[in-house]
Amino acid sequence: MLAFTGSRLDRADNVRADADALAGLMNWKARLLKLNGLMPEMDDAGALAWSTLADAAEGAELVFLGLDDGKACFAAVPERGDASPRMANPQLWSLMATLSADDLALYGGARSIVDWHARHRFCAACGGDTKIGKGGWQRACTVCGTEHFPRTDPVTIMLVEYDDGSGAKLLLGRGLGWPERAYSALAGFVEPGESIEEAVAREVLEESGIVAKEVHYIASQPWPFPSQLMVGCHAVAENDEITLDTTELADARWFTRAEVTAALNGDENAPMNTPPRQAIASHLLKWWIEKGA
Repeated sequence: MLAFTGSRLDRADNVRADADALAGLMNWKARLLKLNGLMPEMDDAGALAWSTLADAAEGAELVFLGLDDGKACFAAVPERGDASPRMANPQLWSLMATLSADDLALYGGARSIVDWHARHRFCAACGGDTKIGKGGWQRACTVCGTEHFPRTDPVTIMLVEYDDGSGAKLLLGRGLGWPERAYSALAGFVEPGESIEEAVAREVLEESGIVAKEVHYIASQPWPFPSQLMVGCHAVAENDEITLDTTELADARWFTRAEVTAALNGDENAPMNTPPRQAIASHLLKWWIEKGA
């Protein structure tokens, strides 16, 4: 199972839209996820920490996350000006490594939605104040009435394979500012008016000069930094001569199956380090090795 997937919560959309039903669940049984800004708090057992709605700050906006064994679960929107980092940092990676898969999925979803609320307190249409609605799954402008809904940005992340008959190899890139041996799958946002297949081909060509074809889907992963849907794909390269876009990547190169296998096995002599195990890129690399086994 990919990280950030498999949450145990029942999203209960029927409750979100029913103000009376939602109010009826905001009782002593309801649980409030404990967050320090966007950072998770942990209990003594190393799991996500919870409290009751009585511990919510006065006037806090509460998002209904869903039902857990019949108990309503909520999270509070961070205060204005909260300085929590929106991208994952070493402290957060360390905390997330200790969470169960179920807790990680729950935290990822909660983080994405409360962060969206914190960044959308004003209307994009008129600049007026917005207020929370539908249990936290929309905001409405108090001035012009425009409704705003949480967004998820699709990102293609792709393995590009080339085989001239001497053995398959994989195109991986190193981002600007990344450590010297850190390589991962190429990735980029899907643009308006573009299919996933078109986005894969465009991003690969822009970043590496490689023409990619025969794109197909492998898997997807919600990525809460801040709120993306990573769409994992595989493509076949028509050529292997790299023309690097240095505004996007520090380096790009081809890796053999043996080199990728060595890196996944933690070999210190491998020419690359693999992405964090929570990232879909790690899953894609393992998929590629298993596919060629």
